Amino acid sequence: MGADIKSLRIRIRSVDSTLHLTRAMGLVASSKIRRATQNMNRAREYDEALEEAAAQLKAAPECAQSPYMQARGAGTRLIVIAGDRGLAGGYNANVFRLAATEPEAKILPIGKRACDRYGEGFSSAEHFSAEDARKAAEEQCRAFLAGEFGRLGILYTRYQSMMTQTAEIRWVLPLTADPGVKRTPVLFEPDERSVLDAAVPAIVAGILTACVRESFASEVAARRMAMDSAGKNAQEMIDRLQLQYNRARQNSITQEITEIVAGSGL
Repeated sequence: MGADIKSLRIRIRSVDSTLHLTRAMGLVASSKIRRATQNMNRAREYDEALEEAAAQLKAAPECAQSPYMQARGAGTRLIVIAGDRGLAGGYNANVFRLAATEPEAKILPIGKRACDRYGEGFSSAEHFSAEDARKAAEEQCRAFLAGEFGRLGILYTRYQSMMTQTAEIRWVLPLTADPGVKRTPVLFEPDERSVLDAAVPAIVAGILTACVRESFASEVAARRMAMDSAGKNAQEMIDRLQLQYNRARQNSITQEITEIVAGSGL
C-alpha cells in the first residue's frame, strides 16, 4: 500500500510539472497571437493590392507573351513554410503531409522544422523579413526564367480562425490571367508587358510575405489551442490521480487503525 501511495505521489508531481509547462507555453502563444494576426492582416492587404494590379496587367493581350506567363522548364519548385518549434497540434504534420503529395518537387524550406526536414533554407518563420522575401523572390524568378523549373508554389497554412488552420499550396508561377477581370482605363508606361515583367519579383515577394505571416499566425493559434487542450487533459489526470491517492491514503489509515485495534486486543 505504501508503494502505491508513493507511486501516485510521484505521478501527480510529474503531471503537475507538465501542467505548469503547458500553461507557460499557452501564455507565450497568447502573447504572440495579437501581433501575429495584425502582421497577417497587413500583409493580406498588401497582397490583395498587388494582386489587383497584377490582374489588370495579366489581362492585357500584350502580357500573354511575358516569359513569366509561360513555363520554360519542367518540374516543380515548392517553398514550404513550417513552424520554428513543435507542440502545435497537427500544424507541422499537416504541412509535411501536403508536401509529400509533390514528391518530385525541389523544396526551399522556411522555418526551423522545415529546415530540419528538408535542409538549408530560412531558419525562422517568425523572423522572416521583407528583405528575406525580396531575396527569395528574386532568386526564384531568375531560376524560373532560366528554365530550372516549370512552376513555383508556396505551401503555407491558411488562417481561418483560432480553431481552424488549413495547409494549402498557392501556385505562383507561371502567372495565369483571369478571363473574368474587367480592365480599367489605366495607362501603364512604357507598356503593360514591361511593367509586368519588372513587377513580378515584387509581386512574388508580396505573396511570399503574406503566406509566411499567415502561417506564423496559424502556428501560434494552433499552439495555443494545443496547450489549452493539453492543460485541460493534465488537470483532469491530476484530479483522477488525486482521487486515487486519497482513497489509497484512507485505505492505508484504515488498515493501520485495524492493526492497532487488533494488536491492543491481544
